[in-house]
Amino acid sequence: MVSSPTRPAGRTSSPQPPSAHHEPLHDSLRRNKELRMMNLRSLVLLLLAVPGFAAAQSFPDHPLRIVVPFAAGGATDVTARVLAEAMGAQLSQPVVVENRPGGGGVVGSEAVARAPADGHTMLVNNNSIAALRHFTPNSPIDPAQALSPVTLLIDTPMAMLVANNVPATTGQEFVALVRAHPGRYDYGNTGGGGTLQMATLLFLRASGARMNEIPYRGGAPATLDLLAGRIALLFDTGTTGFQTARGGGARALAVTSARRSRFAPDIPTWREIGVDDAFSVWQGVFVSSATPPAIRETLRQAIVRALRTEATQRRFAELGADNVLGGTLEESEAVVRAEFARWNSLLGSR
Repeated sequence: MVSSPTRPAGRTSSPQPPSAHHEPLHDSLRRNKELRMMNLRSLVLLLLAVPGFAAAQSFPDHPLRIVVPFAAGGATDVTARVLAEAMGAQLSQPVVVENRPGGGGVVGSEAVARAPADGHTMLVNNNSIAALRHFTPNSPIDPAQALSPVTLLIDTPMAMLVANNVPATTGQEFVALVRAHPGRYDYGNTGGGGTLQMATLLFLRASGARMNEIPYRGGAPATLDLLAGRIALLFDTGTTGFQTARGGGARALAVTSARRSRFAPDIPTWREIGVDDAFSVWQGVFVSSATPPAIRETLRQAIVRALRTEATQRRFAELGADNVLGGTLEESEAVVRAEFARWNSLLGSR
């Protein structure tokens, strides 16, 4: 007979659970609070590490400056002043406009590119920024690299004005005429790579016409020669061109935009007259490319608020803007990149 093993006195046969330390409730709550605070501090440090985040929270913290790279009184200058007034009413800081003409836009563009990258110094410019290096090859900056768009403000068409003594009363007739007689007719050009010159180059390329360039120092003397019949063709901004045509001094035979202008719905587009291209003059806001995206976005939102006011919409309509824009950073970058690509293709990269 086998005897059962004896058990030590004082022990039971039931297994004992492992011992556990039970933390008092108030200690557990305190520890959870400390963990939450640590996580919050980590999040704050992470956000502060993101370039421009902290600066964007306090933007703007001193007066803002809009640089216009052309002389006072032109379309870009007037656009900038409407924007400055509207932004000043929306923000806690004044917004001043500074004209820095020279070099076809180089002087003002360089000033903004080299300014502190904090969003307080802006450039207002148009499509001509995309052709700047082609017409000013010695420019100390490449605007495609040195500047970044914030948003586009407005766009307007240009009017294709033809002298009254030209034997063509429609856009189709004019295109056929200049194609049939290469080198017979003249066009006015103010040079410098401005939007007038850009529109003319696009027209000649798309129409296949060969015309003679007559250079002018400004739009006013070119318009006088058009009215006198000394040149056959001149492009002008929509509102000014429409006024010239309505006054009877010349004919507006087309607009350059993809759609007819709401201010002259009876005037056909380039494509409607057989010129397979389109060109709208946009005005946009740029900052130094070193400006952090967070600051660019904060600035963009301030600009869009200014654009959406009734007073600003009314002023831009009076200036002949077909559209008030204010797109996202991504949308504006896409438009500007396409403009640079277009002119690099047309004029050749330099």
